[in-house]
Amino acid sequence: MAFERENTTITAGEVLGAIAAGQDIRLTRCEIAGSVDFNVFLADDFIDAAGLMRKTGDSVVMTLPQTISFNACQFDGDVLFAGPWEQADAIKVVFEQDVVFNLSKFTGQTRFAHAEFKGTAGFDGCTFCQVCSFQQVDFHGRAMFRTVSFDGYGLFSKARFGGDVRFANSTFGKGSNFAKACFEDRCDFAGVFARSKAVPIYEGAFFTRKRHGDDESFWRFIKQACQEAGYYQQAGECFYAERCGHFWHKFRGVGYEKLTGLQRLMRWVSGARLLPEFIFGRMLFGYGERPIRVLIAAAMIILLCGLFYSSSMAKLTCEVDEHYTSRLFDGLYYSTITFTTLGLGDICPQDDVLTRLVTMVESLCGLSLMSLFIVCLAKRFSRG
Repeated sequence: MAFERENTTITAGEVLGAIAAGQDIRLTRCEIAGSVDFNVFLADDFIDAAGLMRKTGDSVVMTLPQTISFNACQFDGDVLFAGPWEQADAIKVVFEQDVVFNLSKFTGQTRFAHAEFKGTAGFDGCTFCQVCSFQQVDFHGRAMFRTVSFDGYGLFSKARFGGDVRFANSTFGKGSNFAKACFEDRCDFAGVFARSKAVPIYEGAFFTRKRHGDDESFWRFIKQACQEAGYYQQAGECFYAERCGHFWHKFRGVGYEKLTGLQRLMRWVSGARLLPEFIFGRMLFGYGERPIRVLIAAAMIILLCGLFYSSSMAKLTCEVDEHYTSRLFDGLYYSTITFTTLGLGDICPQDDVLTRLVTMVESLCGLSLMSLFIVCLAKRFSRG
């Protein structure tokens, strides 16, 4: 038996009673008066006739086997599928079937902390007028938060998204928290916008499919929020993560999971065209956000070439000593003035192809890396 209503006003008590009785919930364009507070089930006089509750330690697990659908409804009070703030894990609600709140409006606080969604969690088009908490929620299936307006704080810290998660075109009014959130499948943050100057909290956010580029849109959202708030160094770090995600997205391409083994091998072979970007753009240049890498590369080139110049394979001459024998310090000295294209001329290569070739290559590397370092440094420290 289902609890069905349409275009009417019902009380929160009626909704809670139907849920406690194990009835399917199908409400369309209804107004729910009062607070939908699951803490009432903790009362001593509550009789669990449907056998939905079991106690584990200090918390109560309430398993809801029915489908729940609130389509385009308005909740006038708080919606609390969790315990109080000071003990949010006092109640853990487990939704066995799909849960849909599409196009609904939550005028009060909304809390699903520590809940578990085993089916699809649909919140497309919803409006959360006050704080909205999905902290430590376990989403087994798809989590749909497209075109959602979070007018208060959107809290998703330590949430686990086991299936596809979609936040496309949603807005955060006062701030968002994705600290230590785990994204195990595809995620979409395209068009997500922060209306306030509060930078989203994202420390410890983890992407299982990072090598698929699924984190690209997430870092773009964080980067734009940091830029709006004036945190340009953080924006730069997010830009680097975004570009890394974009690289892997281009490398694997669309529909990689559906390809056969041979098709995946061919995709990897064709991905060789991105090798210059991987080596120079990402590993060396760091997309303009890792100037220290350029310095390390320069030091390694100077050291390696210096070792070569001081070895018996190199043929060098010195203007002031016709019996000159290259030493380690001399090799490093000649390598440094060659790398910097200074060219003092006191030590010169003899008529030897290998020595002249190494000298030519090192001078070209020095010219390129010095220019690259200046560009990288200017990009990183001259924002705003």
